[in-house]
Amino acid sequence: MKKTLLALSVLGAFSGAAYAQSSVTLYGIIDEGFNFNTNSGGHRLYNLSSGVVQGSRFGLRGKEDLGGGMKAIFVLENGFDVNSGKLGTGGLLFGRQAYVGLGSSRFGTVTLGRQYDSVVDYVGQFGAGDQWGGYIVAHPGDLDNFNNLYRTNNTVKFTSSDFSGFRFGGTYSFGGTAGNFTQNQIWSIGAGYNNGPLALGVGYLNARTPSNAGGMFGNNTTSSTPATVTTPVYSGFVSANTYQVIGAGGNYTFGAATFGATYSNVSFRNLGANGATIYHRGADATFNTFDLNFKYQFTPTFLGGAAFDYTDGSSVALSKGPNAEGAKYFQYSLGLDYFLSKRTDVYLIGVFQHASGQDSTGKAAVAAINNITASTSNNQFTTRIGIRHKF
Repeated sequence: MKKTLLALSVLGAFSGAAYAQSSVTLYGIIDEGFNFNTNSGGHRLYNLSSGVVQGSRFGLRGKEDLGGGMKAIFVLENGFDVNSGKLGTGGLLFGRQAYVGLGSSRFGTVTLGRQYDSVVDYVGQFGAGDQWGGYIVAHPGDLDNFNNLYRTNNTVKFTSSDFSGFRFGGTYSFGGTAGNFTQNQIWSIGAGYNNGPLALGVGYLNARTPSNAGGMFGNNTTSSTPATVTTPVYSGFVSANTYQVIGAGGNYTFGAATFGATYSNVSFRNLGANGATIYHRGADATFNTFDLNFKYQFTPTFLGGAAFDYTDGSSVALSKGPNAEGAKYFQYSLGLDYFLSKRTDVYLIGVFQHASGQDSTGKAAVAAINNITASTSNNQFTTRIGIRHKF
């Protein structure tokens, strides 16, 4: 009897040690606020909306120490709408992230599942949208995905360890189509440096047949039909065979001030190869976007931000003849954020956008602030006052 009790106590001790080396964390964000839009499809709009500065979410994050510097990790992250309680991200249960993998303190981490691409990881962080402005401050239509409008499914991802501030990585997403290895496939690579006041990042993304149900633009929904892209910034180009993004960004912190900049070159290549098009079949549409942003920490609990970005689509192969001018978008953003505590803050954001030229639909370009209904004119202004709580 004594031997049995001793064995059970030893087993219990080992079990407790193993449990102490594992952890599961429940976390989340609730972001809610009031918006005013001067022109939402031709009318003024006053409304509440959820998840603007950061998507409202809850998730589970876990790790288990396997010994020898190895660990098993997982993340399951859900998005939801505070106002209605419905699932976000097209009704997907864990639409924000869902992956499992192995990590090594020496070599890096390999994960498998629904994840962010390398442009998001290494460049998106330098945009004002990721820092303080949320999706309404992102580039028009988030056409370069810096603000992570689209995730990637069926993805194998590698992230290196940190080498004196330098990191690199890449992703590969299987298309999953029998007999056509490249259909719906997505791959990306990126690298970043962060040491002291200077941080830099570069990234490249290539997505084949992006408008397919299983392609990049169709990954935010449970639907089996081709993706529906509503923004006029690039909805007319989704027939492209390839969606390509080249991005770079950086910032420098000087005392309480942080100066940042990003650049993206976005190409919709071989129009008409994956659907109907009003453009010359096989033509390309290219955008160049330049972003300057600034953030100032007035006090440890109060910060302000400003941003300007310019998107030039003049290299688009237009259907209206050689003298038609491609769309150009000018966007100006301001924001203030006050932290009531480490987990709760209130904020105010204003965004103005002006458009000119001809947009992707072949019509006169209208202002189209990201993720809200486009204007019926070439100007649009939206403002938001919100509260965010993290747990």
